[in-house]
Amino acid sequence: MKTRRGLDDLKKKVVVVTGASSGFGKGAARRFAKAGTRLVLAARRENLLHELADECNATGGRAIAVPTDVSKIREVQALAQKAVNEFGRIDIWVNDAGVGALGMFDQVPLADHIQVIETNLLGTIYGSYFALTEFRARESGVLINIASALGKIPAPYYASYAASKYGVVGLGAAIRQELRENKITGIHVCTVMPMAMDTPFFDHAANYTGHETAPIPPLYDPQRVVNMIVELAIDPIDEVMVGAAGKVASVAHQFAPGAIESFMARQTQKSQIERAPVAPFFAGALHEPIAAGAEVRGGRRSE
Repeated sequence: MKTRRGLDDLKKKVVVVTGASSGFGKGAARRFAKAGTRLVLAARRENLLHELADECNATGGRAIAVPTDVSKIREVQALAQKAVNEFGRIDIWVNDAGVGALGMFDQVPLADHIQVIETNLLGTIYGSYFALTEFRARESGVLINIASALGKIPAPYYASYAASKYGVVGLGAAIRQELRENKITGIHVCTVMPMAMDTPFFDHAANYTGHETAPIPPLYDPQRVVNMIVELAIDPIDEVMVGAAGKVASVAHQFAPGAIESFMARQTQKSQIERAPVAPFFAGALHEPIAAGAEVRGGRRSE
């Protein structure tokens, strides 16, 4: 984690965090609050947002809650406008909100695939667009998009999720090219690609595999990603893979893509189908939020 001096650089910065009701977003909000930032917290679960805002206000930050469904462009636009109206600018924007639908591609309802794309990819596009509009006006800002290791290496049963995360990775790369070609040096676009992390994602994902949702091993502590988000806000890096296995697999994939994809497929098949207990289909939090999974960690590593 960055030194205290590095964290001091964040004091009074205006930070927008989507997906703040749990997982990486909630953890990052807490870290930003301790650094004295001004936070604009967004997610669908209004009660959890207000609780988190109160917590952040009590620990050194200044936070407001803005209930937002990032799959709806008008709500993301309103989120950006609320941040500017409340704090005068936006310095850092974290696109963290994300959902998943697991199962054989043609057995997952098409509406679920569409919702995954609208939340993960379009939601990130909307957030990136409104953030960059604000950044360009001041020629300064840091955009942090949360993708996935599956945005580099696909896995079975995650088709639309992988497609959305490949899109997020490509989006960040293309925007960085534009910034470089136009010699814009004050704006940074970072893409974070975590391996499987012990967040409530697996409690929220729609699941049509016929088995309990099981992460692709190894499963890491999400605090790694939380710390990385805060570090990138201080010292931006273009792309970061979080989780040692992901770093190794990503490098190997460049030289032997077929072998690595076969390995990933086998690992997923074992964990999600062969070893996971039988379970009924589950719509998860895809279309409507659910109460379960309200913390940074999901508790699966302790199991």
